[in-house]
Amino acid sequence: MIRPQDLLCPRPEGLYCAPGDFYIDPVRPVDRAVITHGHSDHARSGHGAVLATPQTLDIMGERYGAQFAQAMQPAEYGEVVNRDEVEVTLVPAGHVLGSAQAVVRWKGLTMVVSGDYKRRRDPTCPPFQPVACDVFITEATFGLPVFKHPDDKDEIARLLRSVAQFPERAHMIGAYALGKAQRIICLLREAGWDETIYVHGALERLNALYERHGVDLGPLAPATTGRKKDEFAGQIIIGPPSALQDRWSRRFPDPVAAFASGWMQVRARARQRGVELPLVISDHADWDELTATVDEIRPGELWITHGREEALARWAELHGVSARALALVGYEEEDED
Repeated sequence: MIRPQDLLCPRPEGLYCAPGDFYIDPVRPVDRAVITHGHSDHARSGHGAVLATPQTLDIMGERYGAQFAQAMQPAEYGEVVNRDEVEVTLVPAGHVLGSAQAVVRWKGLTMVVSGDYKRRRDPTCPPFQPVACDVFITEATFGLPVFKHPDDKDEIARLLRSVAQFPERAHMIGAYALGKAQRIICLLREAGWDETIYVHGALERLNALYERHGVDLGPLAPATTGRKKDEFAGQIIIGPPSALQDRWSRRFPDPVAAFASGWMQVRARARQRGVELPLVISDHADWDELTATVDEIRPGELWITHGREEALARWAELHGVSARALALVGYEEEDED
């Protein structure tokens, strides 16, 4: 009788597939890796061979240089790749551009590794695709019942109301450089903000990459020192979260410090960062999305890789799904620089 742990098992390097001899999102260099998405806690350089979506490979190349691995194999969504006796298929995770779940099949057993994911619509990437499986291996970054994220459109509307209310001030939004910044830009465009959005230099290369992959970000310009301070009044500037408290922010007129993150639901975090306008916009599933996903898939077993594992495992057990917490280390909280 085949056991799930015969196909995937946790090791210090990450989830390991012995029959296919590869790791999924390993936290240290390995010979063969399957990478779910381009965030640095999941996509590291130095591997022998990397299998990922073309977008994720491009992101890794942009961040680490063209030779980030000895060999790179792109796999489109839905394409079946054989690793010895194991079939690997990447399907959309809805997290950021190129993000994927890894569907691993072997001798009639199907295990799905979610990577990071969300169930909300995102104009910058395909939506999460549920896959029937024997074992669903999920994240739980926001795996507590208190985390219930509001509608993205409502948060963007709050931002635009503040811009209208304080036309003499600049609005400076801290947003993670990969995924969150581009999503905020697209949501602003959908809400009718057609003006130039000014961006920190740390975002420019990834913005250009998103554009190359067909994501229209509209008019952007560098938030450089070549402009007078008062020219930024009434404007929206987006930079990495660290820029909110950096000298860089002093070039703007009385800036309203905003921060887009699921953690902005925690008021203490907003206060610690000096955030005046917290925007609760997350690229991770909240509690309702996590539990609805498990309820929809109804796997034979639920494994939880990282985050708030205990609460989600308890919820699963109460709803008839056997669960275990893997407590993998090396995966960071959302939006930390």
